[in-house]
Amino acid sequence: MTPVIHEIMRTSAAANPLVPATADLIWSGVVFAILLVFFWFKVLPNFKKNIDARTEAIEGRLALAEKAQAEAAAKTANIEADQAASRQERAEIINAARAEAAQVSVEITEAARLNAERMIETAKKQIEADTQSAVIALRAEVGSLALELASSVVKNNLKEDKSASAIVDGFLADLEKEGK
Repeated sequence: MTPVIHEIMRTSAAANPLVPATADLIWSGVVFAILLVFFWFKVLPNFKKNIDARTEAIEGRLALAEKAQAEAAAKTANIEADQAASRQERAEIINAARAEAAQVSVEITEAARLNAERMIETAKKQIEADTQSAVIALRAEVGSLALELASSVVKNNLKEDKSASAIVDGFLADLEKEGK
């Protein structure tokens, strides 16, 4: 050994019992350097390669997850838009049905009113016709009663005479004038 190393070993051995011997330090440094070079050039590149592969796989999965999330968000937005359109269409259909129901109600009411007016008009015409026929029947009855009365008064002379019907017609005309 060289005198410097020998001197270091001598002073270090006597100086501190906790510090290892210099030869041990040197050999430990050499082994550490060899291990460091081995790890630096052999293990670390493989480790970096594995870490990079895992990082790429994780990033790829994250990208796929983000893409799936974006697709899900787009589908959700489409579904919400479809739901809003369906709600709007439903509201329009309901409003149209209500308007149509109101229109039908108005039409039915108008048809019922027209039908009632027609029935009233028909009833008035029927009443007028019945009144007219009753007046005619009443005239005939009154005429025959008047003839009977007159014939009983005149003792059956007026039944055979043509002037009897002229007298009855005049009598009825007078009654009609008084009634108005």
